[in-house]
Amino acid sequence: MTKTILRSDEFSCPSCVVKIEKALKALPGVSEAKVHFNTGRIEVAHDQTAAPVDTLVQTIRATGYEARPAAF
Repeated sequence: MTKTILRSDEFSCPSCVVKIEKALKALPGVSEAKVHFNTGRIEVAHDQTAAPVDTLVQTIRATGYEARPAAF
C-alpha cells in the first residue's frame, strides 16, 4: 500500500470534498481517501498496480476538479 499526496486549488465548498473522496474510494485498489478542504491536500492510500497516480488524477478531473501530485 502506498500513500500519495495530491493537490488541488479548486475546492469551493465542502460538498466538493465529499464528491472527490467518494469517487476515489470507489476505485479498485484505493483503501482510503482524505481531502483537506482548507489546504487543497488530497491523501490517498492505494495499491499502485490497481490504482496508479495517473488514474487518481483522472478520477478527480472526471469529478470536475484539477489535481496534480504535490511537490515537496
